[in-house]
Parts: sequence; structure tokens; C-alpha cells
Amino acid sequence: MEKELLSRYRFFLKDNIRKFIDFSRTDQNRGVLPPPLEKPYSDAAQRIELVKPGAWQETGKIDLTTAIGQRRSRRLFTRKLLSLEELSFLLWAVQGLREQPVSYNAFRTVPSAGCRHALETYLAVFNVQDLVPGLYRYLPISHQLLLEHSPPDLAGKTIKAAFGQSFVGQSAVTFIWTALPYRMEWRYDLAAHKVIAIDAGHVCQNLYLACEAIKAGTCAIAAYDQEEADALLGVDGEEEFVIYMAPVGKI
Repeated sequence: MEKELLSRYRFFLKDNIRKFIDFSRTDQNRGVLPPPLEKPYSDAAQRIELVKPGAWQETGKIDLTTAIGQRRSRRLFTRKLLSLEELSFLLWAVQGLREQPVSYNAFRTVPSAGCRHALETYLAVFNVQDLVPGLYRYLPISHQLLLEHSPPDLAGKTIKAAFGQSFVGQSAVTFIWTALPYRMEWRYDLAAHKVIAIDAGHVCQNLYLACEAIKAGTCAIAAYDQEEADALLGVDGEEEFVIYMAPVGKI
């Protein structure tokens, strides 16, 4: 292993960078308006209403001690359908709003550095009740799903994007998170990137625990083909790119 490269990559995990940033020059402190809380979409886009918090009937209750104790990575799934209500619950758990946005801030079910929430949640849907298989994006402000498109052989393309890990195409749904770095850079400049990665960990841990409440399983995936994954979602790979994946299915 090259010591110089190791030292450079380890630096990313440290917080020395804050000593060298002039935070008075960030876009936030220069008076630039913040980027939108979620990616814009066309009014003509097909949107699906999700079951809202408080209206869940099927979602089981589980105490936190049990959920943490049972949490593990699971790669074998049954062919049982995931209900739309169960998917609604999972989406709320990983990126849902606790209250309506105020002044460009949206307080969600997961923490985020500076309340910036630089992630978008996409879904490769294979086996969810009342949903046509396809690629969707979660709209946390309205708690809806947006149908992006329905490519042929979605399972095969998703597996290819995950370096051939077949279980990502054998799930009921595979969560795919992208990062939009400028949402965090607007406030933190070069200190943004480490905390985006930390935020992704918060999100996926909530998914693990929420899965335990619906007798489902998941497995976090950080090994994927960046170009294939970005192409699958149709993102540019610069201003938005895939950062994490996690298939979910009944166990």
C-alpha cells in the first residue's frame, strides 16, 4: 500500500479541513439563496400518493431494544410482496419530514449536518403491491413517489450497477441514494463531503431498524459501479451521483 495515498484518503476522515476554510466566504454567508430541499420535477410527472404517518394499519410495532438486537445484514429474500403501506413507512423512516418545512429547513426523521439533507432517495421497484415495476424517486415534502421511468430488464441493470451482486435485483425494492453535494457545500464549503457520508450512514441505519418492524431485511451496499449506477438513474455524476444502495425484501 502506498503510504502517501493512504495518508491522503485518511485525511478525508479527519476534521482538520475546518482550520483552513474561510466560512465567511461560503455561499450561505455571501447571501446566496440555498438550493431547493428536493429536486424539482414537472407538474405533469406521474406521482403516487403514499400512506401517511398515523394512517398505517399493517405496520407492526417493535420495541427499540428488540429492533437493535435483531438488526443484521440480510441478503436472502422471499418473493412475498411488500405492501405500499410498508414502503410508505420505510420511506418516512429514512427521509420523512417531522413537520412542514420552514425557511429552507426541513426537519426529518434522520439527523443531518446543518439540516442540509444532501441526499435524494430513489427506488428500483420490483415487487411492491400496487406499484408498476420501475424507477421512482421519493418526494419527502409531499410524501409521494415520483415515477422516473420503467426501463426494460430493471433487475439486470440494477445487478450490473452493483458489480453483479444478484440480491439487489431479487429484492422487493432496492433503495438507491444519491448525493447532491452543493446542498451541503452551500453551508460548509470543503468541510461538506465528510458529513454527507456520515448522513448516509444515519439514513441507512434507520432503514435497518424500520425493516425489523415489518419483518423485512436489508443490506447496505457501498461497493457499486459508479458510472453504471449513475447511468441507471440518469444523473450526471457530478452535481448528483449515487452514494449508497440497500435492497429490501421480506424474510
